[in-house]
Amino acid sequence: MLKFLGTRAITSGISLVGLILLVFFLSRLTGDPTGLYLPLDASEESRNQFREIHGLNDPLLIQFFNYLGDLIRLDFGDSIRRSEPAIDVVLRGFGWTLQLAAVTMSLVVFFAIIVGSLAAFHVGGVFDRIATFFSLIGASAPDFWVAIVAIVIFSVNLGWFPTSGTGTVWHWVLPVSVLFIRPFGLILQIVRGSMITALSSAYVKTARAKGIKNRPIIFVHALRNALLPVITVIGDQAAALLNGAVVVETIFGFPGVGKLMIDSILQRDFTVVLAAIMVTATAIFIMNILIDIFYSILDPRIRY
Repeated sequence: MLKFLGTRAITSGISLVGLILLVFFLSRLTGDPTGLYLPLDASEESRNQFREIHGLNDPLLIQFFNYLGDLIRLDFGDSIRRSEPAIDVVLRGFGWTLQLAAVTMSLVVFFAIIVGSLAAFHVGGVFDRIATFFSLIGASAPDFWVAIVAIVIFSVNLGWFPTSGTGTVWHWVLPVSVLFIRPFGLILQIVRGSMITALSSAYVKTARAKGIKNRPIIFVHALRNALLPVITVIGDQAAALLNGAVVVETIFGFPGVGKLMIDSILQRDFTVVLAAIMVTATAIFIMNILIDIFYSILDPRIRY
């Protein structure tokens, strides 16, 4: 296991350096931030002083290696816009995104496993057909379209929920609901398929022959063996939520790291963009490691 973790850490570190390289140079293509932060009539001396403070006067390659050198000392630089450490700004936003993703994925996993298992148990029946129909619609519905429709119906017309903010539990209903729909549809389909295979296996037939009731057969005997492919999809969807809640956070004004990245790109706050990429990529790396460990717990035949 230690060898496996070491190999994953090395490969992830190499990928992270490549990602930083790409984002660093692409972010510089957006232009000089001086014009955004200084008045139009600012003197050339003031502009040079601004660039000098933020290390923008050096050639790009020198800036990149200086940034890598600072990263080794865990110095992510200061936000140009906020004049505070970029990592502090990012961790505040990441905390909100982590809460949003945790609430959403908890609901998704709970309901997808229950509904998917029951659909597999009643395969071909009315419940299975309804669950399959709505899961396919949910899996193919684009987040931005669902978010706009939800705002128009539940906020503008009915006035049930606020359109932005985080002050009360009602502020979370629409963002969580919109993020819930797609992974719920995908995971429900995987659970249903895996459970149909598990429920037709010999050990389930043996359990039925021994007179074991349906609920233990579904949620104890069949579900454990059907979970391995489901965990892969859960991991992918959780990573997508951490990395891809940008649209939903922006539409609902949710102060997560996705909205922070969009705002920082528009404000050419390069250090915050890079710090956000670093934190998000590291979180996804840790989550993938945890999923691999969970694999070996569920199936003792898996060894690393």
